[in-house]
Amino acid sequence: MSLSKAKAAGEPGAEHKNQITEGVIWKQLLLFFFPILFGTFFQQLYNTVDAIVVGQFVGKEALASVGGPTGTIINLLVGFFVGISSGATVIISQYYGAGREDKVFYAVHTSAAFALAAGAFLTVTGLIITPFALTAMGTPDDIMEFAVLYMRIYFLGMIPNLIYNIGSAVLRAVGDSRRPLYFLIACCLSNIVLDLLFVVVLKMGVAGAALATIASQTVSAVLVAAVLTRTREMYRLTISRITLDRRMLHRIIRIGLPAGLQSTMYSVSNVIIQSSVNSLGTDTVAAWTAYGKVDVLFWMTVSAFGIAITTFVGQNYGAGRTERVHRALYTCLAMAAVTTLLLSAALYSAASSILGIFTTDPQVLQIGVGIMHFLVPTYITYVIVEIYSGALRGVGDVWIPMIFTMLGVCVLRVVWVLAAVPLRREMQTIIFSYPLTWTVTSVLLLVYLHLFSRLKRQPA
Repeated sequence: MSLSKAKAAGEPGAEHKNQITEGVIWKQLLLFFFPILFGTFFQQLYNTVDAIVVGQFVGKEALASVGGPTGTIINLLVGFFVGISSGATVIISQYYGAGREDKVFYAVHTSAAFALAAGAFLTVTGLIITPFALTAMGTPDDIMEFAVLYMRIYFLGMIPNLIYNIGSAVLRAVGDSRRPLYFLIACCLSNIVLDLLFVVVLKMGVAGAALATIASQTVSAVLVAAVLTRTREMYRLTISRITLDRRMLHRIIRIGLPAGLQSTMYSVSNVIIQSSVNSLGTDTVAAWTAYGKVDVLFWMTVSAFGIAITTFVGQNYGAGRTERVHRALYTCLAMAAVTTLLLSAALYSAASSILGIFTTDPQVLQIGVGIMHFLVPTYITYVIVEIYSGALRGVGDVWIPMIFTMLGVCVLRVVWVLAAVPLRREMQTIIFSYPLTWTVTSVLLLVYLHLFSRLKRQPA
């Protein structure tokens, strides 16, 4: 059934939009929040499983190698291309909604070609630069061999990784958010089974964890490709027709570039952070890696609120319902703040037990608990950054928030690490850069949104 026919038939899509512009605000926000959170949870879980299995069955050196420096470099390279691919969602949704079958065809096939080309580029680049990048970050010698092996195997799976991300973007663009979630669940479950098989049963160490990850990503890529190639809708993918249309690629990149650049800037600053952490030794790297797997609970929660407010603001702003835009902004901000405070309290009180899932090494646990007790109470300083940025994206205002992120989060964080850490080389000095930069960026966004942006409060 085409989109126009679906709307005419009264299918849920049209009713859902009316509810966003007319329904109870907090209920509609939660209807968006929970599915997004659930999907993000499974997206993160398969990475966390790697850390749990190798931390418990291989050792702290292996734990440090599958997160920490390797995760930072992977996020730097992959995050940029995944960010750019988000432009495909906007382009395809616009053409699909307009019933432009020819444009949808070019957008889908250009996106597929981009996934293949970018995946091949990342594979070759990752295989070549891995040892040099890890050395430049000051990766401890006792985990270098593990880290190089893990990363090189991981980068062999870049093509299926990007195929899944692009394919899911296409499905979400046409209103199908369920099947990407199902594919993530399948990916996660297969990764758990393969991790246990390769690492615990076959004793393959970090190589087994990496193989389990790329195999599970391949499962999700095959599933999403099967859906796209078998559908009868206008977004059907024909393998033999995959090609790059320059004009369409330009449109996708123009919209997705801010997201790609923002991801890169976060990753660059995290590379600097990771280099400083690496200088403190393997125990600290392992503790930081374990904390990162716990920290993701906060990030996937607050980012789900950010995506929800983007959708809500976009539809209400387009409908001219500016009073609902402002009410939704403050409602979402309050909900995200309360959720953050509750989550922070839970993580703080259970820090030792949670970190014990990843490692039993007493020194690593001691360092990890110290990190959690320092950072978890400061999560609240980031909430405004995510919610305000999400609201601004809803009205198409993406460049100024990106610039503020670059200055407030990335540049200031790097300056702090380079200037302050040499004076007092300890973990608390390094991680203080997080609440410092979150607070500064929050102030910048507060001033911009309320005084200069399209969302500045206007008289009713």
